[in-house]
Amino acid sequence: MASDQSTIAAAGDTGGVTGQIRSMTGQIRSMTGQGRAAGPTDIGTLTVELRTVNNRGFKCSIRTPDALSGGESRIESVVRKYLHRGSVNLAINVERQQGQTPVQINDTVLAGYIRQCQTAIDQAGAASAANVSLDVASLMTLPGVLTGSLPEGDQAEKIFQQTRLVVIDALENLVAMRQQEGAHMVETLLGECATIAAHVRAIESLAPQAAESYRVRLEGKVKRVLAEYDAEVNAVDLLREVQVYADKADVSEEVTRLDGHLKLFQSVLRGETPDGEKNATKDEPVGRKLDFIIQEMFRETNTIGSKSAHADVSAIVVEIKCAIERMRELVQNLE
Repeated sequence: MASDQSTIAAAGDTGGVTGQIRSMTGQIRSMTGQGRAAGPTDIGTLTVELRTVNNRGFKCSIRTPDALSGGESRIESVVRKYLHRGSVNLAINVERQQGQTPVQINDTVLAGYIRQCQTAIDQAGAASAANVSLDVASLMTLPGVLTGSLPEGDQAEKIFQQTRLVVIDALENLVAMRQQEGAHMVETLLGECATIAAHVRAIESLAPQAAESYRVRLEGKVKRVLAEYDAEVNAVDLLREVQVYADKADVSEEVTRLDGHLKLFQSVLRGETPDGEKNATKDEPVGRKLDFIIQEMFRETNTIGSKSAHADVSAIVVEIKCAIERMRELVQNLE
């Protein structure tokens, strides 16, 4: 870490940090990960440990040493610049230098208390009593004996800025891990999208066969009944019945919408706009958006399964549902 002067200067240079944050949030990230960093400060060597797990919103739990008490809200504001969703556990520990203590004993005040106690004992004539003694631990709790327990003013601000840089180092390590895991998840999700796309193409080719299959079955049943009763039926009536069934079983609209949702899902994963261009302004978490798209994909798939009576289409719908469920489990862990 740089010197104290450069530390304070860096704390005021938010432009560089903001640029780093913007570049980081442009990638898909997992909500699980951990990061660690350490650095020297005026109160000793700080170690910052971060652990995150998935959560529908943002939740931050911070544990700090006494010297940083009261700065939790400012530390959380730093964390929020890097992390948008997830449950965050942040722990800051301090290792003090040899001979360095968090508080100092005011020798003058302590000696004054001891003298007063000794005078009181002498005046009471109990100086020779064996059971009369001074409890130093109790004297430590008296006003003014312990000093410097918490930094104040400029010293407190300086320590916070030093701490802030260590926290940022830990956050960058955490974000790098979350991005790495997110990249693997994106690869898996795109593979599932390719699988679903292939199933959608298969449904498109099989769907028209449903009406023809129904016509053949209906015609066979009608012929058997007509032969039994020696009657005839108008071919137009038969075709009308087949057309009514074909309209009810038509899944072309659902297939088109499912295909559109699938393409939107892929474009969000790749950081693109729906027309395929790179989204230069993308700087927000995408986990919730992907979850909503998956809900729409599942709804269209359900409709296709309920409208089509084709056995092969029903089997494909089951495969699509399995793929969507696998995607849902992954998406719920994306920021």
